[in-house]
Amino acid sequence: MPYDVKDINLADKGKLKIEWAEVHMPVLMEIRREFERTKPLENIRIGFALHVTKETGVLVETLIAGGAQVAITGCNPLSTQDDVAAALAKDGIEVYAWRGETRDEYYKNINRVLDFKPRITIDDGGDLVFAIHKEKQKLIRDMIGGCEETTTGIIRLRAMDNDNALKYPVMDVNNAKTKHFFDNRYGTGQSTIDGILRATNVLIAGKNFVVSGYGWCGRGIATRADGMGANIIVTETDPTKALEAVMDGFRVMPLKDAAKIGDIFVTATGDVDVLRKEYFETMKDNTILANSGHFNVEINIPELEELSVEKKKIRENVEKYKLKNGKSLYLLAEGRLVNLAAAEGHPSEVMDMSFANQALAVKYLLENRLKPGVYKIPKEVDDGIARLKLKTMNVEIDQLTGRQKKYLESWEEGT
Repeated sequence: MPYDVKDINLADKGKLKIEWAEVHMPVLMEIRREFERTKPLENIRIGFALHVTKETGVLVETLIAGGAQVAITGCNPLSTQDDVAAALAKDGIEVYAWRGETRDEYYKNINRVLDFKPRITIDDGGDLVFAIHKEKQKLIRDMIGGCEETTTGIIRLRAMDNDNALKYPVMDVNNAKTKHFFDNRYGTGQSTIDGILRATNVLIAGKNFVVSGYGWCGRGIATRADGMGANIIVTETDPTKALEAVMDGFRVMPLKDAAKIGDIFVTATGDVDVLRKEYFETMKDNTILANSGHFNVEINIPELEELSVEKKKIRENVEKYKLKNGKSLYLLAEGRLVNLAAAEGHPSEVMDMSFANQALAVKYLLENRLKPGVYKIPKEVDDGIARLKLKTMNVEIDQLTGRQKKYLESWEEGT
């Protein structure tokens, strides 16, 4: 099989990483055993644009165990683990990904996956879906469907659907309870702190730690930083989320005020220009800037460069911007996902549930030919993953009695 990776000689190291992830992803491994028996994906071509990590490697191998043929590229130029990419390539899988891709290389690799003519797409951010609709419309005729992993991707796909521009069905993996309650909150929370620490080794305790966006990712980041002794400040545009942050015990204020007192800033909104010129100009000397949203647009880097007289790489994943006013700001991971670019992404234990949803969503698409649109993961699939996860953790829960079920389903008082 063709492939394009940084160094195929890294394959043995990558294989060990994937084996480590398999041990910590028991739900997905149980699904793999079922897929090996039943082969529900026989000869189905699946195209991936996901972070090429050890956990993604486990998902790829699971779908192949079910009979699928796979081609994969990354969804972020800095998140690919080169040893994992090499391991997948050595196993005979089409892989087009390496850490440090240029913008042109990134989109070239997206198109290489589309040249594989996938009938199902698996996305983190929607780039395969968008490329198909813009450049490869001939593929739509044979498409069965797609799966989307992230909040940002789902927002964009729903916008397409609302405009009647989405031409094939896509499963909303992001909003499955067993995904966003755990992956977005606990996974993003822990891995973002991990990325900041690996990049900087700064002390979190005592710092004014500003989190922009209080969705599931933002609240996970805030909670983890709070647990390390930081003083949490939340900025929001949604009044309900802002109220939640207040009730959770955090300070809430506009960014124009937070900019003057923050030591570390993390964006997690999925929107553009969250941190921009008007805020950079008032920030303290030696402020740290990081993004854990999706694309590298939440921190307006062109405006940061416009304000700067010097840009210097201080250490891996840390760039110093010396501003005209004499202050210095430190940008982590080029403004890309700090938890993947500067660390390893989410722990395998939470990706276990996220990728279990991906695997079962692919199976659902094959079993239920759907019209174009964005579809929720069925409740029975979501609940089944939660029950299986509890089982692997040796946790038991109660069951409703027949009378309790009847009571909850009845509208008559006291029956």
